[in-house]
Amino acid sequence: MIIIMRPNASQRAIDKVTKQVEAAGLQVHLSKGDEVTIIGVVGDKSKLHRSNIEISEGVDKIVQVTESYKLVNKKFHPEDSTVTVKDTQIGPDTFTVMAGPCAIESHDQLLSCAEEVKKAGATVLRGGAFKPRTSPYSFQGLEEEGLQYMEEAGRTTGLATICEVTSLRALDMAARYVDMLQIGARNMQNFELLKEVGRSGLPVMLKRGLAATVDEWLNAAEYIISEGNEHIVLCERGIRTYETATRNTLDISAVPVIRSKSHLPIIVDPSHATGVRAYVEPLAKAAAAVGADGLMIEVHPCPECASSDGPQSLTFDQFAKLMADLKPYVELAGRR
Repeated sequence: MIIIMRPNASQRAIDKVTKQVEAAGLQVHLSKGDEVTIIGVVGDKSKLHRSNIEISEGVDKIVQVTESYKLVNKKFHPEDSTVTVKDTQIGPDTFTVMAGPCAIESHDQLLSCAEEVKKAGATVLRGGAFKPRTSPYSFQGLEEEGLQYMEEAGRTTGLATICEVTSLRALDMAARYVDMLQIGARNMQNFELLKEVGRSGLPVMLKRGLAATVDEWLNAAEYIISEGNEHIVLCERGIRTYETATRNTLDISAVPVIRSKSHLPIIVDPSHATGVRAYVEPLAKAAAAVGADGLMIEVHPCPECASSDGPQSLTFDQFAKLMADLKPYVELAGRR
């Protein structure tokens, strides 16, 4: 449940209510807005049954939260969150573009991608060092060697860096090299990995599972935030449906749904959603128009030679054109 304090509630009144909740053995999460303070209560609220907390000094009203996800819930945190990754802010006032190759293949490939995507306006470099592939015989990634290239690319260009982690071993390794961790669709409900990522303290991008509902997705985010890590960005990357014209079906409606349910930023990955480079630009524009906080785009110097996901990767020229064409859509959305 949440306890909404009156706009003029004193700090003394807020502290008194907080201590009352903690004395009952429950957790407290404070959210202070410009006009009102909300006290989120996590735990067995029946312990407060006889406390009459609703008549405590400064309390306006009590609202029950019926959803199983609490800390990522907009009722707990009415103001939209901003996540900072190096010098990049992902949130309601900005439109952040993450770009780079699906898989890190070599030093030169990654460095050239980093330089070109930065030149076009991206602020976060993506690159896969661990590749959870459908076939065990497909390219599995360069692992630590690739992470070392990521660290160098970030240091050389000033870009923030993000890499997917697929196991606790990958997490321990990646945390030493990159600025942000990615949980891919296949691991969205790998709860032990989610908890460890939460304990890492690094910013996390959580992709929606292949067939996950929005509530399942938000509950997965709850695993991360419940470990004390509030730096979470959600990513809609398409869900599996009966349609075969695209690799997945981009659920563009997930953006406004998430914005109504959660305070977390949400970005869109049109590359994985479609699997077809020709569809990336129109869906990127749709994401900007519908209120997304950014994009994740796959870019490769020679897509036809890519070790992974070449058909959906943009060339450098195609990415530069996309970034230029996106500007009026981003401006119309009131973002920078």
